[in-house]
Amino acid sequence: MYYVYILTNKTNSVIYVGVTSDLKRRLHEHKSGRFDGFTKKYSINKLVYFEEYSEIKDAIAREKQLKRWTRIKKNYLIETKNPEWKEWSENLI
Repeated sequence: MYYVYILTNKTNSVIYVGVTSDLKRRLHEHKSGRFDGFTKKYSINKLVYFEEYSEIKDAIAREKQLKRWTRIKKNYLIETKNPEWKEWSENLI
């Protein structure tokens, strides 16, 4: 399986969209700050949304689509499945 996921920071003020084949491992990397970059700089490590795909090409296409969306559209997408912006990774890690 492949995953497109959306992370945010503690105050839900910054959003990151990513793709991975191992969501559990990738979340651990974000939470531990293992790699320098955007998510580490802005403390983005709260999983608020994800989708599953069986084909990597579909997951990458969806990631690119979401990255082009406005913040308002991303917020709406998150709120359709997670209206309170709760942390979803607790059951995965």
